[in-house]
Amino acid sequence: MQKLTRTVTLTATLTVALTLISGCSYLGVYKRDLAQGNLVTSDMAEQLQPGMTRQQVLNIMGSPLLTAPFDAGEWDYIYYLDKAYSGTEQRRLTLTFQGNRVADIERYGDFSEPPAVADERGIGPTESSGEQTGNLLNVRPEDS
Repeated sequence: MQKLTRTVTLTATLTVALTLISGCSYLGVYKRDLAQGNLVTSDMAEQLQPGMTRQQVLNIMGSPLLTAPFDAGEWDYIYYLDKAYSGTEQRRLTLTFQGNRVADIERYGDFSEPPAVADERGIGPTESSGEQTGNLLNVRPEDS
């Protein structure tokens, strides 16, 4: 009887240990927010005005994420945030050019508040640096 009790106890202990080691836990899987595209803030969008040149737009917004493949007269700045434990946030700013000047500005999404990732982790251009780029690939850490 003692051997049976030891065997059952050892088996139960091994099962619990293997379950914890294998990553199967009752606490859940860790998820993180995933930000993609251009960081588009309301301050950046408010600076844009019809009649601006392409170079002025590049100085404010950085490189566009998408340009129209058959007509270079449209630039799209898209920011997409997949929040780990809630929904998604998407912002899109479409600029239409006539020649070298902005003709139309279309906004999609909520620009009233800064993107959640920008507030929590400090992603984006710093206010003190003269460089303003909205492209997430060109973002550099804040100077300490």
